[in-house]
Amino acid sequence: MARSNVSVCMDTTWMASGNCNNHPPAVFFPSDGVGVEVAKEICSSCPVKESCLEYALDHRVDHGVWGATSERQRRRILKARRAQRVSVSS
Repeated sequence: MARSNVSVCMDTTWMASGNCNNHPPAVFFPSDGVGVEVAKEICSSCPVKESCLEYALDHRVDHGVWGATSERQRRRILKARRAQRVSVSS
């Protein structure tokens, strides 16, 4: 489903429903792999996990755990999506 960039930028009401609201922000910006796994576990049952991930991807958020994904995982998702767009347009 195509979304307008304007609506993606403006609609952040979903953030109020995130599991992250019950934890300090520092939990989602860990400095080690163990911290990343802790944050991802909190995100795993989040009702807005998909919206959170799409927000991070759309805004190229480079730091922290968003939508149960690490920075590295989001880079891989973006790379795969770019490759898919190239192959579809070829």
